Amino acid sequence: MSFRILLVPGVNPDRWLRVWAERLRDVPATLVHAEPADAVARLRAGEADVALVRLPVDRDGLAAIPLYEETTMVVVPKDHVVTVVEEVPVADLADETVIVPGDDLLGWTSAPGTAFTGGEVATTADAIELVAAGVGVVYLPQSVARLHQRRGLTVRAVPEAPTSSVALVWVDERYDELTEEFIGIVKGRKASSSRGRGATPEPAAKEKKKPRPAPKAKPTPGASGRTPLGAKATRRPRKR
Repeated sequence: MSFRILLVPGVNPDRWLRVWAERLRDVPATLVHAEPADAVARLRAGEADVALVRLPVDRDGLAAIPLYEETTMVVVPKDHVVTVVEEVPVADLADETVIVPGDDLLGWTSAPGTAFTGGEVATTADAIELVAAGVGVVYLPQSVARLHQRRGLTVRAVPEAPTSSVALVWVDERYDELTEEFIGIVKGRKASSSRGRGATPEPAAKEKKKPRPAPKAKPTPGASGRTPLGAKATRRPRKR
């Protein structure tokens, strides 16, 4: 038995996998890699137990927890004028030729620049090739831009652009204790507060110690009319 986690490009679950390995040593986590366009269909088909994908997705029959937002980056040739700054204002990109691949991850319909008219660009990898050839620029989520970074290219942040949301999703009817365990891990729950299988068992209640009986008081000589053991008896004079 294993727990299958489906990933789209750029998503890195390493920190969560380390925690999983510590808590559930008998259930290995395996990764299933998928292209963004196929990710939800493969999850629904039962190829994975959960998926880490980019929103939006078709939520019919799915549950989702948004995890984090990624800054949008512009990928440009290394000698491009915007490389002199760390963050690029949207206004500075108005004159660019923008390449939007068929597997576009942003859906930024109002992106600055003029759309590329040189034909269909099927994938992000194809768009990167065109950027390297000096044809135009492409906008990508930060992790994806870094994934495609190479010699001859530079990436810069575009803080005014829409961000990209990464979420954990699963099929509602296939929810189980392992899914709950992974939810707890990505949410940062400690093992002691986990609700899933890897929860730390509560310690047994300690048995209360019975109070010791109070020590008996030592008899005072003469209090009972008897002479204590080891004491010398006092003779009373006889009456004549």
